[in-house]
Amino acid sequence: MSGGSESKLVPSLGTADSLHQQVLASFPLCDMTEEDLTQNPQFCKLLATLAQHVDQTGLTVPLRTELDKAEQKLQSQRRQWLRSEILNTGLQEMIQDYCVRKHHTNVPLDENLFHETVRKCMLVALCVRQLDTSITTNQDQPCVLGLNPQQVMELMPSENVQQMKQNLPTELEKHLKKKCLSLLLYYQPKWENDSEGLKNSKLSHLSAQLETEKKRAESLKEICQENTVLLQRHTQRYLSEMTKCIQLLQSLILDHRLKIQTDLDKKKLAYFEGKCELVLQKIKSEMVEIQLDMYTTDIISAHRKIREKLESELKASLVEKQSVELKLASFEILGKEFAALAEEYCKLRQEIEMKNWALKEFTQYNNK
Repeated sequence: MSGGSESKLVPSLGTADSLHQQVLASFPLCDMTEEDLTQNPQFCKLLATLAQHVDQTGLTVPLRTELDKAEQKLQSQRRQWLRSEILNTGLQEMIQDYCVRKHHTNVPLDENLFHETVRKCMLVALCVRQLDTSITTNQDQPCVLGLNPQQVMELMPSENVQQMKQNLPTELEKHLKKKCLSLLLYYQPKWENDSEGLKNSKLSHLSAQLETEKKRAESLKEICQENTVLLQRHTQRYLSEMTKCIQLLQSLILDHRLKIQTDLDKKKLAYFEGKCELVLQKIKSEMVEIQLDMYTTDIISAHRKIREKLESELKASLVEKQSVELKLASFEILGKEFAALAEEYCKLRQEIEMKNWALKEFTQYNNK
């Protein structure tokens, strides 16, 4: 029975490649490829059957319905809260604008009275809301600062409240309209020189335009995400095909080309060995020719005479050094009076070292 039901559900999605594509489209969040589905056909059928009962995020249909209802309820409550928050923020901005204008210009008496009444009423309402702890805490707790909301409500201005309530919708409408116009000009600065009626007409369509652009941006974002997923799949497929091609090329190189290349490499190796030996022999012959050109019979005999002379001078210097050292040792105990003898001894040592160096250099060149 279960196998028959699956066979009825799976063909609805398609077969072969179309089935694989539809399964991948039904589960975009899963890191799968078409090759994975081809290698695991039973798993592919399971996903195709599961796609009939869940959406792309993995939620079941009943759960998605409940989630949508909760989302609608949340949006409704959010709109109500935003409506009250916008009104409250608008009133606060009206009072702030009034305070700024009051310090720069002379405000009419009726406007001054209206804004002061609104400010006092809002201040009292704020204090009442702060003192009302019945929503979040027990009512038996002591009141803040020993006050209760009823006592604060007594501070509500009794005069001009009725007049303020009558004028409040009009003033608030003016303020909100001013904000809407500033938003309109921010959205399209080129409309600043238009007439008031044309601005109001464009303002009435601003919400629809923004909603259209928002939907367009979301649509482009979804298209971008789909293109990203598609690009990843194509990239994986391309890499897979490239890997297969590389493996095929490697097999061709290893199985065919290297067999033919072996004999050629041996011949090349023998050729390079012979060429290398020839170059080495040529280098040795060039070195011998250079030595023969540099060291002739006359030069060698002159070097021998110079060496004999230097050796004789070295022996004489050594004898002289020994005699000086003996004298220096005998007179060293006498103190500073023989400093000149010590300096002379140092000079002799330096001369001996210079002659030793010259003899060593001459010996090296003669050996070459």
